[in-house]
Amino acid sequence: MAHAVGYPCCVPLFSRKSTDAPAEPTVAETEASDIVRASRSHTPGKGRATPKRTEAQRRKAEPPPANRREALKRAREKNRSERQEAMAGMKAGDERYLLPRDKGPERRLVRDYVDSRRTVGTWFFGGAFLIFFLIQIREPRIQLAANVIWLLLALAVIVDSILICRKIKKLIKANYPKTTQRMGSLYLYAVMRGITFRRMRMPQPQVKFGDPVIPTKA
Repeated sequence: MAHAVGYPCCVPLFSRKSTDAPAEPTVAETEASDIVRASRSHTPGKGRATPKRTEAQRRKAEPPPANRREALKRAREKNRSERQEAMAGMKAGDERYLLPRDKGPERRLVRDYVDSRRTVGTWFFGGAFLIFFLIQIREPRIQLAANVIWLLLALAVIVDSILICRKIKKLIKANYPKTTQRMGSLYLYAVMRGITFRRMRMPQPQVKFGDPVIPTKA
């Protein structure tokens, strides 16, 4: 009797994988996704240049004025802001806002030298004001004393101004030998600043008493 020939054991059947099962990510795909996430969350450290935004992106566009009154108001506010900025720059000695008489490294050097020392000229107007009242008193001795004080004060201012001018000449010749500034104009500039009260000087003093005078580049 013939027997059916079969496999000695159970043989597993071959079948296709289900298309619904999620595929495991490859190593290359994992590394690529990590790089993308790192690049998005990366913040540049200090000392590195960061991309600059344009002025239009940084500032929100201001809407146009609704009427003429608002336009005039904005113009006044803008002019006021510009005047305040110019005054602050002038006080600080910023060359962009200085008057023509104050511009130039030579004149800055003159200002710094005068501001770094105590001058007799700062007492000139105060002394003249006091003497003016003293001579109004009808007392010969007081009037004589006032005249003597006036002469001494004027002589002291003259001597101090001469010393300032001599020092200015040395500083200018040493630091700016090719200057086109007239020395007489610089002397007058120094003397006028020297007889002005320190708090009333413009530009305001940028050095203190006794500070060294450092010339700027021409």
